[in-house]
Amino acid sequence: MKSFSYSRGRKREHNEQDKKDTNSDPRINNLGRAIEDDFATIRETYATPKHPIVLAHGLLGFDELRLAGTLLPGVHYWRGITEAMRSNGIQVITASVPASASIEERALKLSQDIASKADGKSVNIIAHSMGGLDARYMISRLQPENVEVLSLTTVASPHRGSAFADFMLEGIGPTYLPRLYKFFNDFGVSTGAFSQLSRKYMLEEFNPKTPDDEAVRYFSYGAKFEPGFWSAFKQTHAVVERFEGANDGLVSVESAKWGTYKGTLVGVSHLDLINWTNRLKWVASRLAGTERKFNAIAFYLDIADMLAKEGL
Repeated sequence: MKSFSYSRGRKREHNEQDKKDTNSDPRINNLGRAIEDDFATIRETYATPKHPIVLAHGLLGFDELRLAGTLLPGVHYWRGITEAMRSNGIQVITASVPASASIEERALKLSQDIASKADGKSVNIIAHSMGGLDARYMISRLQPENVEVLSLTTVASPHRGSAFADFMLEGIGPTYLPRLYKFFNDFGVSTGAFSQLSRKYMLEEFNPKTPDDEAVRYFSYGAKFEPGFWSAFKQTHAVVERFEGANDGLVSVESAKWGTYKGTLVGVSHLDLINWTNRLKWVASRLAGTERKFNAIAFYLDIADMLAKEGL
């Protein structure tokens, strides 16, 4: 990986670090292993999985977005992550599904993408946010043609819905919601995703009807942080915290848990997880003399390393 500066990552486990936070609020259950600086830096070496990795994006996501055609470089959802993985010898497939369509529509497109790009190879899926729900539905109900899914690792996926989705749906109200949906549909924008992210839908409809596949390994990560005054997540974080406890600004730790829970990333927001951290945030940290403790590229390379060591 020629374009990255390496140093030995410091490994520390903080199983007791967040005990005070966990016990202080009855809404917060076990955070699992608190991961504070495991992914602060990129290590010199990582094991490479035997099979390709599929990256599945979340709500309103994309593979590559070109705002000015070929005049400017494209904006990537997996910012720097795809390139880092490929530099480490990992075959990466980036899926692209309808940004705000229903889980069923997104899962079908995900299945088609994998079938057309995997060349019949078995794959591991890493999914951010809603992408984890698409992948779960695909594995349980569709299964891509001629492709075996070996594992699914979800990163801050709302497996039990989100209190913020509830807040938005209730705030808009039954009178105005159909009008809003019609407005978007008239412009060709699907809106099926929004109502499906509610806690009621996920707990009463989706989860009971979408059982895990016993042949697939399921792993998950959650994240939590405390937004500053200027954070874009200040209001959303407050809503989710009120009803669900610790969260990354959109998805609670409890909602993110699925399968083997690998731990909670501390001080990491929902967008930090895909390397969209504001550059000014990094500059401000340096000026304040504080060290940023999360590197998204190191995180995804470590997931690949974990999958390799699991024989996947």
